[in-house]
Amino acid sequence: MGKRTNRAFIFMHRRLLYIILFVFAVYFTFFSGKKREENIPEYIPDIAADSIFYNINKIYNGQKAVELNNRFKRLNKKGVFNGTVLYAENGEVVYKGAFGYADFRKKEKLTTESAFQLASVSKMFTATAIMILQEEGELEYDDTVTKFIPEFPYHGVTIRNLLNHRSGLSRYMSLADKYWNINKPISNEDVIKLFVKYKPAPYFKPNHGFHYCNTNYALLASVVERITGEPFEVFVKERIFQPAGMKNSFVYTNKNDSVIKSVVPVGVPGYRNGRRRLVKVGDYYLNGVVGDKGVYSTVEDLYKFSEALDNETIVSSSTIQKAFSPGSPKSWRRKDNYGFGWRIKTKADSTVYHFGWWKGFRTFFIRDMAKNRVIIALTNTHHGMSSQVLWNIIEDNNRPKEIENIYAELKNSGGDKKN
Repeated sequence: MGKRTNRAFIFMHRRLLYIILFVFAVYFTFFSGKKREENIPEYIPDIAADSIFYNINKIYNGQKAVELNNRFKRLNKKGVFNGTVLYAENGEVVYKGAFGYADFRKKEKLTTESAFQLASVSKMFTATAIMILQEEGELEYDDTVTKFIPEFPYHGVTIRNLLNHRSGLSRYMSLADKYWNINKPISNEDVIKLFVKYKPAPYFKPNHGFHYCNTNYALLASVVERITGEPFEVFVKERIFQPAGMKNSFVYTNKNDSVIKSVVPVGVPGYRNGRRRLVKVGDYYLNGVVGDKGVYSTVEDLYKFSEALDNETIVSSSTIQKAFSPGSPKSWRRKDNYGFGWRIKTKADSTVYHFGWWKGFRTFFIRDMAKNRVIIALTNTHHGMSSQVLWNIIEDNNRPKEIENIYAELKNSGGDKKN
C-alpha cells in the first residue's frame, strides 16, 4: 500500500513538473519572444530532451540568451560596444555574440573567433606560467628576483611581491619614455638594462605596500625566460595555450623589429577617437615588452582557459587557489584585493576578475566561482561601455523563483543530469 502511494505521489509530482515546464515553454516562446526575428540567441531551448532538469535549464538559458543579445545589440547601436562577448553558467555557454567591426573602414565584421589584444588581462597568463614553474620545482614564490636576474639592482624583491604587486618598484614605461628611443622597439631585457643603469627610486620597500605596476609582470616574464631559456611567447604557447585548446591565441611582441610598424600585423586593430571618426592605432615601441600585456585571444579561447583552470588541465586546483587568494592585508581603503594575476572582490572572495586597457583595446574577464558564472567581453575601441554592465549580468539574481525551486528539488533528488 505504501509503495503504491509513493509511486502515485511520484507520478503526480512528475506530471506537475511537466506542466510547469510546458507553461514556461509557452510563456517564453509566445509572450517574451516579441520581435524574435531580431533576437537570435546562441542557445535554443530543446523541449524534446528527456531530463526535466535539463529542459528547464535549456528554457532559462534560451531566454537569457535572448536577453543578452538584445542588451548588447542596444549597446552597439548606442556606439558604446564594438566587440565580442561570451556568458557561461554551470559549465555551459549560454550566449556568445559579436557586434560591430574588426575594420571600420573596410566594414569587416567581428566574429567570436576574432583575436583582441588583452592588455592587462594578459597578466593571468604570466602568473600561470610562474605557477607552472613553481609546481615543477624551478622556483619558489619567496625566491628573490636576483636569484634569476643577478644583475637586477633591487635586493629583497621576491617573486611573490611581483605577483601581488607589492614590490614597490617604479614604472618601466616612465623610465623607457625618458631614456629610450621611442622609434625603436624595446624588449624585456632592454627594460632590465634600463633599471640596472638608471636605478630609479622605488616607491616603498618590498612588501610594505600595494602598488599596481606593469613592471612587476614584465619582470615575471623575464624570470620565465631566464629559467627556461626560451622566449616567453613560446613557453606560453606550449604550456598554456596548447594544453587548453586555445587555437586562436598567441603572444605578440615586436622586440625583434628594427623599426616600429605602422600597424600591428596580427589580430584585430584597436581604434581611438579622432576628430570626426575612429582612427586606427598603430604599433608602439612598448609592444616589445610582454608579461604585463601582449596576449591576443578570443572570447571562446578565454572560456577554454577558464575551463582548463577548473579541470586542472594546466596546474592543480591547490596551485590555482593561491592565485585567487588575497595578497595584501585587508584595508578599508582598498575596495578589492589582488592575488596572482587576478583581482579579488573582497566582499566575495569566490569572485575574481581582471580588466585591461591598452592602445585602442578594452577587455573584461569575470569569474563568479560561487554561482559558476563567467562573462568575457573584448572590445577594440579606446572608449566604451562601463564594466558595471558586466557586473550587473554576472550578479543577476532574477532567475524565476519557480525554476529555482525545481532546480533545488531535482538536484537534491539526483535528477540534475542530462540523459
